[in-house]
Amino acid sequence: MMVHDSLQSLQNSIRTGSGNVRKGLVDELIYTAVFSSDSAAKSESRRQIHLLARKQGAMASSITPLYDASARGEVRGFTVPAFNIRGLTYDLARALFRVAQKHDAGAFVFEIARSEIGYTEQRPAEYAACVLAAAIREGFQGPVFIQGDHFQASAKKWATAEGKAAEMKAIESLIDEALAAEFYNIDIDTSTLVDLSLPTREEQQRANYESTAHLARYIRERQPKGIEISIGGEIGEVGKYNTTPDELRAYMDGLDRLLGKDLRGISKISVQTGTSHGGVPLPDGTIAQAKIDFNVLRETTRIGRAEYGIAGAVQHGASTLPESVFNRFPEADAVEIHLATGFQNMTFDSPGFPAGMKSEIAAWCQQNCADERKSGETGEQFIYKTRKKAYGPFKRRMWEMDDTAKQQIVSEIEAKFAFLMEKLGVFGSRNVVNEHVPVSQSDLPAYAAASEELSAMATVDPNEGE
Repeated sequence: MMVHDSLQSLQNSIRTGSGNVRKGLVDELIYTAVFSSDSAAKSESRRQIHLLARKQGAMASSITPLYDASARGEVRGFTVPAFNIRGLTYDLARALFRVAQKHDAGAFVFEIARSEIGYTEQRPAEYAACVLAAAIREGFQGPVFIQGDHFQASAKKWATAEGKAAEMKAIESLIDEALAAEFYNIDIDTSTLVDLSLPTREEQQRANYESTAHLARYIRERQPKGIEISIGGEIGEVGKYNTTPDELRAYMDGLDRLLGKDLRGISKISVQTGTSHGGVPLPDGTIAQAKIDFNVLRETTRIGRAEYGIAGAVQHGASTLPESVFNRFPEADAVEIHLATGFQNMTFDSPGFPAGMKSEIAAWCQQNCADERKSGETGEQFIYKTRKKAYGPFKRRMWEMDDTAKQQIVSEIEAKFAFLMEKLGVFGSRNVVNEHVPVSQSDLPAYAAASEELSAMATVDPNEGE
């Protein structure tokens, strides 16, 4: 595939497109937006994708109005899936839109975490361009929810005054970058700052809710006119002990106290129920089965709605769970569920994934991640834990893999998307989404098309978060 390295060439191609944008043009635009060495052409491609999506009626939107309806008890019966797509992003986003079109689904989210932005080498502007290009390519119309997941604080860096200031500035810079790319849903994760050595829940949660309040205020001061960003918070770091009601109240009371009555806070809260990001790999490379406490989700949602007016609980680390449990999340009133590593596993472990590239990725991990190998860890465990970091270095190779091989991978994951969306109850949700989230022509933002220049301070240690 050729990349437009000339802005003039790109503009000529755009001018020759018909009213119904040529499919080949969309493919050309997104390839240029991701891989062009011509920064002007890359920037213009991203801008045109946003404009074409708007013209088609695929609008980057905030899910806040839908979650407000959930908080009021007006919307029930489904859990919104949030899909972290780490690689083959354009192709898999197209697959997700196809499933949505086929089954009349509207309640689903595309997201990428701060750590994923780093190791997959996908800045917000690139990720948003891939999602919106996929919407154009598949003819999708309606709200498109793009989310920044785990905009997370590093506890290690937070230990000193200088580190804390630098880390807060990095998160603020990432928020600026995300808003510029039309990420209108942002999950703040300062749960890493919870200090369980302190004597009371309020003291344990203080650094968490103080930091969330600061970043929520930062977002509200910068959100586009006509858009109320959906902000998520997090109580306990995923992978640790299960969340309790007194923790929720300590966090929410502190947050509400700092924000006051005039500033909107969060719309949902991430809790710990017994899962971990990516699952726990066993010596043979398979995943240990997690024990989920669904009562945590149910009780957190009940308290959140009744006492604080938020939509409820968010489940993380769920994509590697057994298929038999997914119907239980809507039953437990979970408002949202985050799904990531399972699709990564399906990609790398697919029979269609080129064997040669798989071997190269394993060798890359051995060479570049050797310092992460723990004593007693098997080779299978080590590769399972580190292969996600190959997404960035192998991004172009994966994008350009043989069509037959790629289609096998995409088809398998597309079927998984459909399974998950059905079990989570979002088939047929398009009407309720359109009812509560009208597509609005907000001010066109300044795009973070040159966001690679901002990336140095906004990335995070890839060992943190996801």
